[in-house]
Amino acid sequence: MTALTPPVQPLPAEVWELLKTGNERFVSGESKHPNQNAARRSSLTESQHPVAAIFGCSDSRLAAEIIFDVGLGDVFVVRTAGQVTDDAVLGSLEFSVAELKVPLIVILGHDSCGAVSAALQANESGVTPTGFVRSLVERITPSVMAAQRAGITGVNETVEEHVKQTAHRILDHSRVLHDAVAEGRTAVMGVTYRLSEGRADVVTSIGEV
Repeated sequence: MTALTPPVQPLPAEVWELLKTGNERFVSGESKHPNQNAARRSSLTESQHPVAAIFGCSDSRLAAEIIFDVGLGDVFVVRTAGQVTDDAVLGSLEFSVAELKVPLIVILGHDSCGAVSAALQANESGVTPTGFVRSLVERITPSVMAAQRAGITGVNETVEEHVKQTAHRILDHSRVLHDAVAEGRTAVMGVTYRLSEGRADVVTSIGEV
C-alpha cells in the first residue's frame, strides 16, 4: 500500500503496518513527511478519511503525525495528559468510528510520563495535586492500582499497564466503541512510545488485528 486514504478502508492490521512502517522511517531518520503539501491540503477541504484514530498523551514529545510519519487527513488525533479518558474523549473516539469509519484506534502512551508519575507519587504519599490536575491523577489511579496488584511499581511499566487499562476502559464506557469492536468494524491497539529511541511498541490489542 502506498497511500493512507484508499477508496476502501483497509483492515486494522494493514493500518498498523502503515503506521509501523512510518515509525520505522522516523526511528531511522528517513521520514518522508507524506501528504503535507498544498495539493493534499486542498484535497481535504470538503471531507476527511483518516484510517486511524490515535488517542495519546498531550506530552510535547509525542506528536503522533511525526512519530508515525503521516500527514494531513491521515489520522484523527485525540490528546489529553496521560491519555486520560473523559466524556469529550469518548465522544471524539465515537465520532471517529461512527462517522469517519476508522478501522483502528491506537492508545498511545510513552515512557517517563509525568501524569503517570504524578499518580504514582500521589498514591505513595497520600497527597493529591490541587485544581484540575487532581482529576487527571484520580483517573489514572485505577491503572496504578492494577499495576501494583501485578507487582509493577516502575513508571514505565505502569505506563504500559495504563495503556492496557485505557484500551479496555474505552470499550467498557462506550457502547458505540464496544459494538464496533465486537462486530469487527474496528480494533483497538495499545502502544507505548520510547522517547530515546523514537520507537512505538505494541503492548496490547483488542479485536481482529
